[in-house]
Amino acid sequence: MSIRRIHSGGAFEAKIGYCRAVVAGGFVHVAGTVGQGDDVVSQCESALDIIGQALREAGAGFADVVRVTYMLPDRAEFEPCWPVLAKTFGATPPAATMIECGLIDPKYRIEIEVTALLPD
Repeated sequence: MSIRRIHSGGAFEAKIGYCRAVVAGGFVHVAGTVGQGDDVVSQCESALDIIGQALREAGAGFADVVRVTYMLPDRAEFEPCWPVLAKTFGATPPAATMIECGLIDPKYRIEIEVTALLPD
């Protein structure tokens, strides 16, 4: 089985020792991704943009996502993201989990991780 690694060039990749996504066994595993912005909604949109780029580079898209995990330091901030998430996943929603936890830096309000199945 071949493994392909997709790097985004983000600062944490070199510091921590990971890559944005790994393509293996017919799946695309996208690492937990934070975005930029002043609030949770703008960070959610930014994180999804970064994830979308990794999925495209792997040959997949949001319609191929089968699992998503949302991590937020404050679960009350999750609901404002719902319209963005509903728009992103549309008629092909993945299985999802939301976890309330601390993130790598207090400025981050949401981290998103996805797994997608490569299309045939």
